[in-house]
Amino acid sequence: MVGSIAALGAGLSAIGAGIGIGQIGGKAVEGIARQPEAASKIQTAMIIAAALVEGVALFGVVVSLLGNNPA
Repeated sequence: MVGSIAALGAGLSAIGAGIGIGQIGGKAVEGIARQPEAASKIQTAMIIAAALVEGVALFGVVVSLLGNNPA
């Protein structure tokens, strides 16, 4: 039972990260399409935001796997 809860938490964290990074990438492409001259600034902000989302997702997976340890 405990393993399934951890797997659910890790899966939800990964799904959330996928949705977040997809939103970041989509909005960055829209922004670059509207203002091509700002592409480098938009790309830099996109990479930083994606890294932060990925870090939060990794933290969620670790907490999910370690927090459900009955030992």
